[in-house]
Amino acid sequence: MDEIVVIDLFGEEFRFKPDGQVKNPEQIAQYLKKYITEAEKLFQSKASGKNKIAILLLAAMNLSKDFHELKLQHSELEKEVDSRISSLIKKIDTGIEKNEKCLL
Repeated sequence: MDEIVVIDLFGEEFRFKPDGQVKNPEQIAQYLKKYITEAEKLFQSKASGKNKIAILLLAAMNLSKDFHELKLQHSELEKEVDSRISSLIKKIDTGIEKNEKCLL
């Protein structure tokens, strides 16, 4: 499917065509918009008005921070799962060895 996703940022429409591996492109666009809206709120109190570059940079930094934290959590989870799998394999091997000795 050649789906074009449209996202409105700062009153302008931006269009992009996601690759085939993206499952929910509209949801991804809305996720980005959420980060930008949160960043915009921080600049509303400023007398100088909205600085689009600063808002986009803040949104990108927040996205990057969240992405980095998720990567760390994922890495820790992988280590924990690997450790548990190794422990279970050892227990299974021990059980098999004990069962083989009983059969002899």
